Amino acid sequence: MLRKLLNRVRLLPTWLRRPSLSVIICSIDDRRFATVAANYAQRLGDWPYELVRIDDARSLAEGYNRGIARSSGELLIFSHDDIEILTPDFRDRLLGHMQSFDLIGVAGTSRLGNGRWLSAGQPDIHGQVVHRTIEGKGYTLYVFGPGSEAARGGIQALDGLFIAARRSLAESLRFDGQSFDGFHLYDIEFSYRAHLEGARVGVCKDILLYHHSLGEVTDEWQHYMRIFQDKFGDRLATGPAGTGSLYLQKQVSTKAEALALFQQHLRQQSIGAH
Repeated sequence: MLRKLLNRVRLLPTWLRRPSLSVIICSIDDRRFATVAANYAQRLGDWPYELVRIDDARSLAEGYNRGIARSSGELLIFSHDDIEILTPDFRDRLLGHMQSFDLIGVAGTSRLGNGRWLSAGQPDIHGQVVHRTIEGKGYTLYVFGPGSEAARGGIQALDGLFIAARRSLAESLRFDGQSFDGFHLYDIEFSYRAHLEGARVGVCKDILLYHHSLGEVTDEWQHYMRIFQDKFGDRLATGPAGTGSLYLQKQVSTKAEALALFQQHLRQQSIGAH
């Protein structure tokens, strides 16, 4: 049923009108929400969009499902409240990619062997992100894999810091709030299930985000990892993973420096492809 629905969407011509956007954010922190809302307003400009805040989510899956029900956009963005979109022309790049994909993010893997997408290693991890250094002095740009293409298809799982989906896909799949009733692996479960259902899942390789959270492998995370493995174990990739090394890891003083370095990386990749 889902495949038939997505196939009908794919037959539509390139956007005949401006698709509406809904940005769905689960946030209990007023300051964080105000900051990320201002960032989206700057990056989306005059494009029609709505901001849907869930301020009492029992889990990210539960909160996002309520956000889907409350929203009206043709394209849905599921966003953490502690990110900053650094790419100035984010809007045009994202909308361009959504003409080719049903679900897209900025980091993920094309070969999922367990609930941690980074475990796939090279050459099967893709995307990029900026984090604070562990010491809190400056920032680190991480580029997970090479390649000159603007977006990488064939993705099996996405990191949930930022995900954009067609409404038809989000409404059909919904997040598994019953099994993933906390704040971990809801994203891997959702995107992997989309992949298994035949959706076109991709990673934007030309959009850079800053993410304040570094993420931790806690006992709670391990709990949801076991649930994930029980649910999908027989369908996950088998065999040895690639190496864990990143394609590019560079420490800089400011987020502006990280963006400039990333833009330089994109130009070099483009030149190398010709």
